Amino acid sequence: MSKMHITTSINGDTTEFLAEADQTLLSALRDNLRLTGTKEGCGSGDCGACSVRVDGRVVCSCLMLAPEAQDRAIETIEGMADGDNLHPVQRRFLEEAALQCGFCTPGFLIAARDLLDRNPNPTETEIRFWLAGNLCRCTGYDKIVRAVQKAAEDVRG
Repeated sequence: MSKMHITTSINGDTTEFLAEADQTLLSALRDNLRLTGTKEGCGSGDCGACSVRVDGRVVCSCLMLAPEAQDRAIETIEGMADGDNLHPVQRRFLEEAALQCGFCTPGFLIAARDLLDRNPNPTETEIRFWLAGNLCRCTGYDKIVRAVQKAAEDVRG
């Protein structure tokens, strides 16, 4: 099978890579571009570990084909911090111990940031609903919800 030339924006930078027509965006990010922060948990869109933002919408990168990234704006966990300055969601996840093994954390962070970009004052119910597509096998969700609530306070100023 011949490879396709893909030109896209990843974390604000124009990026070009070659991908098979049936290659997932997740595979292209991890294998072709060495952006390994995005994780594969289930490969079927059920766990959220592979969440990225494409044109401002959270998507499971295991369900999107790499050629679909052509001319799109993709945001991965690697682009969430501003240099050494963590995004408020990242900082609060650390402070509130909202992670254990960390495998699911990139997906939760992407989803939580997306929520706060859309609604900087979510209720607990809204947070839990928004994060429902992300699964954690290590810990309860209370610390994660608390971290998002505190990050929302930070975002609001």
